[in-house]
Amino acid sequence: MDYKHAGVDIEAGYKSVELMKKHVQQTMRPEVLTNLGGFSGAFSMEKFKDMEKPTLVSGTDGVGTKLKLAFLLDKHNTIGIDCVAMCVNDIACAGGEPLFFLDYIACGKNFPEKIAEIVSGVADGCIQSDAALIGGETAEMPGFYPEDEYDLAGFAVGVVDEKDIITGADLQAGDVLIGMASSGVHSNGFSLVRKIFKMEKETLNTYHDELGKTLGEALLAPTKIYVKALRAVKEAGVRIKACSHITGGGFYENVPRMLPEGKHAVIEKNSYEVPAIFKMMAREGQVEEKMMYNTYNMGIGMVLGVNAADVEKTIEAIRAAGETAYVIGKVEDGEKGVTLC
Repeated sequence: MDYKHAGVDIEAGYKSVELMKKHVQQTMRPEVLTNLGGFSGAFSMEKFKDMEKPTLVSGTDGVGTKLKLAFLLDKHNTIGIDCVAMCVNDIACAGGEPLFFLDYIACGKNFPEKIAEIVSGVADGCIQSDAALIGGETAEMPGFYPEDEYDLAGFAVGVVDEKDIITGADLQAGDVLIGMASSGVHSNGFSLVRKIFKMEKETLNTYHDELGKTLGEALLAPTKIYVKALRAVKEAGVRIKACSHITGGGFYENVPRMLPEGKHAVIEKNSYEVPAIFKMMAREGQVEEKMMYNTYNMGIGMVLGVNAADVEKTIEAIRAAGETAYVIGKVEDGEKGVTLC
């Protein structure tokens, strides 16, 4: 008896590392001091000594049950973008600049080509956010996961000067809420998605005119990464007073997190076009409108609070960074919370 007969193929692990190296290398930054394959990743902080009070910010998350669609469609090259996005968007939401990322893949059986495909998506997400992929772990766990399934999670670290941390503390009545468009469902609420639609290849591979693509393509669209757009706003000289990443819990749970006590957000639902995938989900699943806004991003992946005088400059910066922005509401005095009207 040996480890391979127990279900763990060490040689497959070595091959996975070799196959993923070319993807990892594309994410490197000058501050990275170690090579892939070491016991840890080292990252120099020398570059940030000029900050008054350099402060580390971190985020960790997984992809969740969106992975079930990747398994069904045997498409694994974008799911890593979701993993990175869920972590670095939270860091950017606090005003941080992502520095490095580590991933964790647990699988029933190590198929090196599949693992490399997953990591290629992680690397793409890191490139989009200027984060270095400095390490990770692939755990082969036979008997714990089915052979053709895996889980994917990640952890990111960023930096921000303490004075630039976005807290929402000085948000005032009259400030304007700007929303950045999402790419679709992103990576939240897929337990409900999997109840609305039959999780079968035939269903997922069906083309829909209203979507302009197959259902599977619409649902697997990778999560938007807003790091560069938020950086562009900052570089345009705009002070972002508050920021909310619209993830699980939708508008009703996430928007209040950016508000100080005594401030209320008012968002106009008709200020932008809700993407077709959400309309289809509500119709096919008979999901009430409030539940949709309490579960999904409904087409807005990030909400910023800025001074009214900075609105035009903010939108221009976001568009120059390649993202779509809308004025979606305002801040008023009142009980902490959000009203959608």
